[in-house]
Parts: sequence; structure tokens; C-alpha cells
Amino acid sequence: MLRSSMSARLPPLLRQLGHQQLPPGPARCLRELCSSSSHSNVGSGSSSSGGGDPEGVRGRRLQDGQAFSIRSPGSPEASRMDSIVREVIHNSKEVLSLLQEKNPAFKPVLAVIQAGDDNSMQEINQNLAKEAGLDITHICLPPHSGEDEIVDEILKINEDPRVHGLALQISEDSLSNKVLDALKPEKDVDGVTDVNLGKLARGNAPECFVSPLARAALELVEKSGVTLDGKKVLVVGARGPLEAALQYLFQRKGSMTMSSSWATSQLQGKLQEADIVVLGSPKPEEIPAAWIPSGGTVLNCFHDISSGKLRSGSPGISVNGLITEENVNLLAAALRIQNMVSSGRRWLREQQHRRWRLHCLKLQPLSPVPSDIEISRGQTPKAVDVLAKEIGLLADEIEIYGKSKAKVRLSLLERLKEQKDGKYVLVAGITPTPLGEGKSTVTIGLVQALTAHLNVNSFACLRQPSQGPTFGVKGGAAGGGYAQVIPMEEFNLHLTGDIHAITAANNLLAAAIDTRILHESTQTDKALYNRLVPLVNGVREFSEIQLSRLKKLGIKKTDPSTLTEEEVRKFARLNIDPSTITWQRVLDTNDRFLRKITVGQGSAEKAYSRQAQFDIAVASEIMAVLALTDSLTDMKERLGRMVVASDKDGQPVTAEDLGVTGALTVLMKDAIKPNLMQTLEGTPVFVHAGPFANIAHGNSSVLADKIALKLVGEEGFVVTEAGFGADIGMEKFFNIKCRASGLVPNVVVLVATVRALKMHGGGPSVTAGVPLKKEYTEENIQLVADGCCNLQKQIQIAQLFGVPVVVALNVFKTDTRAEMDLVCELAKRAGAFDAVPCYHWSVGGKGSVDLARAVRDAANKRSRFQFLYDVQLPIVEKIRTIAQAVYGAKDIELSPEAQSKIDRYTQQGFGNLPICMAKTHLSLSHEPDKKGVPRDFILPISDVRASIGAGFIYPLVGTMSTMPGLPTRPCFYDIDLDTETEQVKGLF
Repeated sequence: MLRSSMSARLPPLLRQLGHQQLPPGPARCLRELCSSSSHSNVGSGSSSSGGGDPEGVRGRRLQDGQAFSIRSPGSPEASRMDSIVREVIHNSKEVLSLLQEKNPAFKPVLAVIQAGDDNSMQEINQNLAKEAGLDITHICLPPHSGEDEIVDEILKINEDPRVHGLALQISEDSLSNKVLDALKPEKDVDGVTDVNLGKLARGNAPECFVSPLARAALELVEKSGVTLDGKKVLVVGARGPLEAALQYLFQRKGSMTMSSSWATSQLQGKLQEADIVVLGSPKPEEIPAAWIPSGGTVLNCFHDISSGKLRSGSPGISVNGLITEENVNLLAAALRIQNMVSSGRRWLREQQHRRWRLHCLKLQPLSPVPSDIEISRGQTPKAVDVLAKEIGLLADEIEIYGKSKAKVRLSLLERLKEQKDGKYVLVAGITPTPLGEGKSTVTIGLVQALTAHLNVNSFACLRQPSQGPTFGVKGGAAGGGYAQVIPMEEFNLHLTGDIHAITAANNLLAAAIDTRILHESTQTDKALYNRLVPLVNGVREFSEIQLSRLKKLGIKKTDPSTLTEEEVRKFARLNIDPSTITWQRVLDTNDRFLRKITVGQGSAEKAYSRQAQFDIAVASEIMAVLALTDSLTDMKERLGRMVVASDKDGQPVTAEDLGVTGALTVLMKDAIKPNLMQTLEGTPVFVHAGPFANIAHGNSSVLADKIALKLVGEEGFVVTEAGFGADIGMEKFFNIKCRASGLVPNVVVLVATVRALKMHGGGPSVTAGVPLKKEYTEENIQLVADGCCNLQKQIQIAQLFGVPVVVALNVFKTDTRAEMDLVCELAKRAGAFDAVPCYHWSVGGKGSVDLARAVRDAANKRSRFQFLYDVQLPIVEKIRTIAQAVYGAKDIELSPEAQSKIDRYTQQGFGNLPICMAKTHLSLSHEPDKKGVPRDFILPISDVRASIGAGFIYPLVGTMSTMPGLPTRPCFYDIDLDTETEQVKGLF
């Protein structure tokens, strides 16, 4: 019978496998395999009276009288076919093994979409795939599925990164243009798409997938000893991609190729003239068999396009040179496996470093330079899904928000885990002044120069701005001039809601603290326990987080009814000491009247009230957790570890103790994904997390940096920014962020401006809204020289960490050449690798090409990165090290409260955490008005707090406010909305 004949054609090992049910491959979860009676897997041994047995299907066909020529299993022909197929599979297996040596987890997956009951090729496909080391999955659709249903399945497979090849087992009538157009050419292992056929027609066979069926026909003719050069080949009854592929391949061998339908009037003459006849469909009974020449070579290629589905032979054809469809389809199945290995190899190559095929946006700079929002609005950003594809993101790795923003899923890190990281660049600055230094602008200008002008993969990673400063004094943080993130209003307002998620999570935890204190103060142990572990439908059960608390308490019980009275008390009561609560409510608005408040004034709170306060949302520890976490699991653990207070025995009380960890994680599950945007020149930007640098660690997220480093590849650059001066943001980047991430920086770009240096050199004070004095608008070499002491100090701070420094002099139109040359010269004398004037604000990326080249050269130097201190040192010594080595202080002075807190945190086991100094950003010292490089000062430590979830201790230097206030004239006076166009006005 047909089944035994086909099995005889398989190599012996494959015949053995044919009677085993293959284990599910990794992609089998895409759809259930054909498991109903009408979709039984061949070789499974199942049968059904309903006719689902594949043997029964074949039996009916044999009874219909449409059997085709079968050779004896032991014939020389069978042995020859066995050898040919085995060679193809062996070669494919060897190539795959070489690929897997460097990529052990890699295993290509072939998906077959089947619409119909015929499973005649499943056994062959599965056995050959297993022998070669591939996985295969069948997606079974009803026999009469329409093209829309087929296209839907194709589109799903197109975007599934686990699948590397796709074949269609559908009728020729279903193979419409719409279906063919839906196929992704890079997964089209049957070579039926226009792209693959077009490359074949142009002679680019190595760059495309060639039809396995057409290749099998050609190779079998050649292996039969027939010389193709000069032969006349007639393709009869074939159509579409198969017809085209057969013609192209035979023509490449020097054959004269013609095509014909069975209904053509000159068919008999054409058949008699042909040396080789390729039958693309069964011969109609009305066509006499005698028309087909007995002395020629005839191939049966009956095939539902790219399915490998066997069809019955042409009755009455009996020629010496007959090559049956059985042989053609068997070899085609093996060649499809070969195409699959090629597809896998291409996929792996795509995962490796390559220069992006990025369409950069053109700038047309104007003079004078318009406002930031006018420039932003004058550029049309690329659709974010287009940008994502350009930089190597897959469709299922992004979640699109509108037209110009998208979140990137963390699954990307797993896909690219073998990819080498790019170069890591930090942008820091001199001590800030009211005149501004432009770190964000330099960051954007640098990546625009690298990617748009030097054709180097680069990513900017920025913090999300708080809306407090946006509506207060500072304004937005999207960069400026012709070096911006766009659309700037979306960047500065809401973005994708991450800060709102932090606000919700933070305030949920704050509410949980006060609520727990209230309920513990008004209920007995038993009543409290019964409410914490309620009886639901007659059953009392601990939740998962309550079981964790039991474990922490050392109570090894899971049945709520078995706890003793003492265990009930320990479980139910946290005994929070209200005077030790450190967790505050937050709001993303500057509101000075929330700095001190009283909560619990309502009658329902039963006289439980206490003094509290609001912080700005970005000061929340949850923001710091978001910025430092490296996975969803890690974030959940960090959220649970956050210490909110101490109990009356002096032990820390955490979010986990309050039972709120899971809820916080749910609120933060989307916020953990970095936000993708673009610069004015269409280069990619991640905007993620936004902790302040004076009251937190002041850096964007570890996750954004890690994902960007994978995407740019080994030769690319990731440029991230640290808040405020190098003494604050850069020091925390190295000692906190790099400890958490394990990443090693290659270069520090230190930003300075001539006029800011003049202020550090003793220039007059600056008042907002008042024109600058002449010292800042006219050349003053002495002021510049005196102010460069601050630049030199910041260079020395960077050198403490062993990282090369490139100074970026952000040029203003009032700067003179002599002033710029002096700054660059003094910077190099202080140890900078290079110092470069930058003009990106006025002309975009081309104004920072020299900076980009300097950074690229510096990155080629070996980084001798080192931390400033050992975290195992006592807390006091770590604080002293930062104060003396970084700020230049003579010593530190601890208040009694600070010393008490240090003792408590040490006793609680938190003494080995890094230090995050909360200090004014306006001076190297604790006094904001001390510019330049203050000396011989004593640094006062007024208080010490702990962010255990984030993973650092933060001392407060002097008086630090965690809630900014609004000035007399806030920015909101200038912000408005055009109600006709819905365009925002007045942002900067």
C-alpha cells in the first residue's frame, strides 16, 4: 500500500521514528496539533471508524484507480532515494550543529498551516525534522477555511520569534494573492512569495529561499543522468509560484523551458517535442497517455503549493524515465529542512550586531533658532513601530501608545542575551548654575551625531521629567534647540503614565500603614485575626503573602485554625511605632503647603491623627526601585523589602509585612517597561524613570540601559545622563547604579558652558527674567580662567573612578573663540582625554560630530573603572569618603539624630548598603551660594534615612526639601492649549 511504500523510502532511522509520537517542541504551544479523528497524526497508531485513519484515506484513493507507479522497497531506486535524502538531512544536521556550538539554546522551528484532512506528509515532515534537529508544529484549520482565516494564522506566525519557517498545506485554490502577500519572505521556506521568486529570477538564489519542490524536480533529473543543457522542458498543468520556480531553475541550467495548461490546443505537439515533461497536476482522463513520449523523462510534481501534500498519479502514464511525485515530494521535504536551517542561520545573523538601516530625519535649521516647541512641532516623527523595526525590535516586543511612543517588553533581554553589549557613555556636568549647562541637550546632540552623521548605532537613555518643575520654574527636560526628544509635549506631560503608577502605588502603601495602625488600635487580637484571615464559603485560608509572613515569623503552619494565641498575636499585630514612619504620600506637583500636614482628622478615624507630609512623586522610593531593578521578579522583591517604619521593639516593618507587595507590583507591571521615543533626527531614545539627583540617585533606569546596550550591538553606543553635577549624579551613577547593574562605563562626557564657568569664577548673581549682565555676554578671559577650577575639580572626581573624560563645551552665541580655546586647554591640562566645542543646539547632530569622534576614540581606551569605596565599610566611613574625596570637605559632622539612625540601621543589618547623599546641587559644599571649589568646610549630616528596597542609605546634608514649591511666577502662566488644533503652547 502507499503507506508502506512511502515508509520504505525513508532512511532506516526515520522509519523507526515514524511509529513514535514525537514530543512537543517549544512552538507546539502555538496551537494544538491535529488531534481529532479527522486530523490524526500519521504514525500515532490511532484509528477511527469515522474515517480519520490516514491509512483509510490512502486506501480510498487507491480504490479510485488513481494509484501511481511504485517501485519495490528493496529496489536500487529506493536505495538511491534513501541515500539522496540522507545526504541532505545529514548536511543540514551538520550545519545546525555548528550553529548550536555558539548558540546552544537555538533550535529552529517550522510551522505548517494546514487546511484540510490530508495528513499524508506529517509523518515525513516530523521525522525528517527530528533527524535534522529541528522542531515542527502543525496548525490545523477546518478544510473549508477562508483566506481571511488563513491570513490571520500567517500573521501570527510572522510575528512569533520562536518560529523560523512557515509552510502552507492548503489547496491551490486557497493560495490567493492575499495569502501569498501575507507571508513574511524571511520565513517563506517554500519560496512562494514574490520577494523570493524575484530574487531567484534575478539570479540571487543564495539570498532567497528556492522552492523545495522545484529544486527536488531539478536535482532528480540531474541525478538520473540527464544532461539539461539544450534540452526542451515542458511544464504542464503547473501554475503560480511552482510554475515560475520550475522555469527559472531549468533555464539556469541551459534548458529551453515552456509552460502549458492541459487545455491548450497544441498540447500534443508540445509534448512530442519535449525532452523533459514536468507534470504540475494530474493528467485529465481525456488526454491520451500516448501523447506523452515514452523515450523522454517525465516528472510528477502534484503538489498543493508548499505543503508536500501527496496527490494521486496520472492514470495510464508508463514511461521508462518516470520520476514519481513520491520521490519528488520526499526529496522536497528534505530540502525544506535544508531551507529551515538556512532560515535559522539568517535569523541568528540578524540577532548579531549590525548597523541599523535607520531612516534619519532631515533638519533644516533656522536662524535665529525658534523656540523649542516650535522646532519640535516642525518635525514630523516617524511612526514608532517603524522606528522599532529599524532598530531590531520585533512586533511582539513593543506596546504602542499613540503614534510616537511605545513600551518595550523585557522579553527582549532573553532573546538578545548572547548579544555583546555596546559602549556605555555617561553625560555629567559641572556644578549647576541658574544659567544652565545643557546635559540633556548634549546627550541628544551626541546620539544624533553618532547615528545620523557617523552611521554608528546609538541610543540615548533619559529620565522622565517630573511635572512639578515643568509647571514650576525649570520647565521640561527634552533637550533644546535642534537637539530634542520629540514630540516634546508628550515627553514632558504624562508620557505613558509611569509617574502616575508610582504615585498610585506609593499612596496605596501609605494608606495601608495608617489603616493598619488604626485597626490594630481598635480591635482585639482575635477580631483582628478573623478579619485578616476571613471565613469565605466556610473555609479560612492564608493568602500567599500571609504565608510568607508566617515563614518570616518562624511559624511553620498553613492551617489558620491551628495557630496558638501567641502565634495569632505575632501574626496579626505589626505594632508600628507612628513616630518612626518614614513613608510619605506623594504628588507630582510642586506644592509647598503639603510639606507638613496632619492626617486622621475625620471622625471615622477615631482620634488617630499624626503629623505627616507629601513628597514630590519622583522622590518616592518606588521611583528609585524602578530605576535600579533588572527584572519583574527583582522589582517585586525590592518593593517587598521597602522599610516604612519600625515596630515598638525597633525592628523594621516592610511593605511585605503589610501584605501589599503583590498589589504594588500589579500597579507597576507596565511602568517597568522602558518607553521608546526618538530625537529630532529620528534616532532612538529610551525615556524611563526619573529620580531627582539631589534627593535620590538621579539616573534613568538600569533596564533601559541594558536593553539599549543589547540593541546597539558591540560597536554601538548607549549615552545616558546623570542629574546635576558630576559630584552628585555621576558619583551616584558609579557607586549605586553600576553596583546594581554590573555595567562598566567606558567614557564620561562632562558638560560645561563658558557663562556657567564665569559664575563659578566670581561672576555676578543672575535673576530670572532680568537681562544678563555684561560679564556673561562679553568676553572676560579672567572670569573664565577663575571658573575653570570647578571644571577641573569635576574632571578629577571622574578620574577617581578610572574612566576617561571628554569635556563637551556647550557653545552659546556670545562665547568668543578665545574663551572657548581657554576652557578646552585647561580641561586637557586637568587630565581630560579631549575637550570639544559643541553646536548641536543651533544646527543639530552635525554640530556635535567632533564630540562624537572624541567619544568614540576615548571609548577605545581601556576603562580602569573602580568603585570609590567598599560597601562593607561602616556607614560613617562611607559618608566621610564621599565628603572628602568628592566634595573636598575637611570632615563630616553627625547630628545626634543622624548617629542614632546609623546605629539603628547597622543593628538592623543594613550597614553594607551604598550611600546616596541628599545634598544641594548648587555647590560642592552644603551651602548653595558657595561656587567654584569650596575648601576646608565641615559637611553637616542632619539626618540619615534608608531606602532598603532601592538598596541604599541616604544621609541628609543640611536641610533638604523633598517637596519643591512654586515661585511667584510659575511656568504655568505661559502654558495653554489651542482649543481648535489641540496644540499645546508655552512649554519649554
